[in-house]
Amino acid sequence: MTSSRPILITGAAGFIGFHLCLRLLAEGRQVIGLDSMNEYYDVSLKQARLERLKAFSNFCFEHADLTERDRISELFLSAAPEVVVNLAAQAGVRYSISNPHAYVESNLSGFVNILEGCRQASVGHLVYASSSSIYGGSTRMPFSVHDPADHPLSLYAASKKANELMAHTYSHLFRLPTTGLRFFTVYGPWGRPDMALFIFAKAILAGEPIEVFNYGNMQRDFTYIDDIVEGIIRVMQQPATPNPEWKSVAPDPATSNAPFRIHNIGGNSPVQLNRLIEVLEDALGRKANRNLRPLQPGDVPATFANVSSLEEATGFKPKIPIEMGVPRFVEWYREFYRA
Repeated sequence: MTSSRPILITGAAGFIGFHLCLRLLAEGRQVIGLDSMNEYYDVSLKQARLERLKAFSNFCFEHADLTERDRISELFLSAAPEVVVNLAAQAGVRYSISNPHAYVESNLSGFVNILEGCRQASVGHLVYASSSSIYGGSTRMPFSVHDPADHPLSLYAASKKANELMAHTYSHLFRLPTTGLRFFTVYGPWGRPDMALFIFAKAILAGEPIEVFNYGNMQRDFTYIDDIVEGIIRVMQQPATPNPEWKSVAPDPATSNAPFRIHNIGGNSPVQLNRLIEVLEDALGRKANRNLRPLQPGDVPATFANVSSLEEATGFKPKIPIEMGVPRFVEWYREFYRA
């Protein structure tokens, strides 16, 4: 990334988008941040993130929705971004069970508009958010990008798998370099209020019980936000290229004879939910009152990332353990909410 062309980050007021923008802006890059500021969760938190970004003179904000086809097309043609990082999406596994149309509109129709914008503006590299949830019904651990992932357990997961397939067609047809990143349970300061760590901290501080699903035996490959941002930036700097060893008789799902790549970004060290709660209790200085519940529909009992493809491509793998990351989250939470 050496040109003077800007970087376009969608979902800029979201959790990951905000941190990515902060890092790029601090490095002096020109960043265009796009966000619809939807009400899936507390808009005031998104506004607070956005105010921090607006303090940078090299930041330009676009209040828009990915489904606004003409506006997205005009933005791409006028801005001519060098790299696009698509982090805007309708998130949440359980929300997709009761609100399926939101996922079709944002994650499918919106993503087509991103792909078309990249094609029209000759973008050098599209990096986009996929998800560990696409591994769905697979129990082969650790999850590898080179294994099939064809049995999603939620519409959210299915929409993310669809994004990967859609990206491949544009890589194939138009030689657009695309890299999909399967994120594994991201947490940290400025995080999403619908995520477990946020929900648990709020309840424990209020003296309320927490709902612990799968009786606390759930395992997640928790990944601290700084590791996620470092991984994204390293991937941005290396546009996907065709794999010369790719064979159509035994196709590798993570690569192609087109400029297409898929990587996992995960902590590479799954943690039992009960252990996460213990670390959170220590950081808060309070004990949780746990209501133990069975596994919820759409949830998977465990996630565990094989990050070898990311490490081979970038020389990086996530390394921050929850014993370091959770106290950093708690420090931010107490300060932001004066809790």
